[in-house]
Amino acid sequence: MDLIFEKRCYRLPPREIGYLRFVLEAYDGLAFARTLDARAGLVEIAWPPSRSADAEALLAALRLEIDLVPAAAPDDYVPL
Repeated sequence: MDLIFEKRCYRLPPREIGYLRFVLEAYDGLAFARTLDARAGLVEIAWPPSRSADAEALLAALRLEIDLVPAAAPDDYVPL
């Protein structure tokens, strides 16, 4: 069975990547982050469709707290 996740890329200050991961892990199973470019602060955040409302609410709060900005996937992006 293939698991399908909603995925989005975001840019944030590189020093905040660890904090982002910490927050996402605190919401057990809600979402996870994959660092695409640590120097540029580019991450991919994914979550199961069944948790969309909760994930969107958390991301909205994080956008205000840590300057999380939606970004395009890099040219060399390889989805998992």
